[in-house]
Amino acid sequence: METWYYRVESIDGDYANLKRTDIESDDLKLVARALLPAEIYEGCQLKYEYFQYEIIG
Repeated sequence: METWYYRVESIDGDYANLKRTDIESDDLKLVARALLPAEIYEGCQLKYEYFQYEIIG
């Protein structure tokens, strides 16, 4: 299973825009907040592994 790293770029209602930080990419991924930890905030770092997001910083 791969591990991917993201930064929360923005939060817009029930969705958050995530940007990959482990590779060069300008793309944003729109993710429902129900799939993310409740404690997320703009700028926090996330790890995605085994179909789950975890705050790492």
